[in-house]
Amino acid sequence: DVQLVESGGGSVQAGRSLRLSCVVGGYFGNWNCVAWFRQAPGKEREAVGRIWVPGNYVYVVGSLKGRFSISQDSARNAIDLQMNNLAPEDTAMYYCAAGRRDSDKCSLIQSDYDNWGQGTQVTVS
Repeated sequence: DVQLVESGGGSVQAGRSLRLSCVVGGYFGNWNCVAWFRQAPGKEREAVGRIWVPGNYVYVVGSLKGRFSISQDSARNAIDLQMNNLAPEDTAMYYCAAGRRDSDKCSLIQSDYDNWGQGTQVTVS
């Protein structure tokens, strides 16, 4: 069983930064990929990016590259999402999800992930 807890959300003004954390608990053998997704009001959930934890291979979707980055903190067992120069269109509930792949090509497909956090709200005004 894998547990994920997101934190770090809040309300900020446009142009500011936020750092979200996803603390992953449970047997490490059950997961090696962590992905971030977000869902804005009235919209479908979309992928933000993912990391293959063993090799620290990170991918952020094209539209968010340059502003968003993903990193891991092994001391906290956390996967962080750094968000810079936030804009109102970044307002959404942000979720992390964990899963396991047999290669370093982590998925950005939601149905490939069995374990999800409860989400953390980000509001940009």
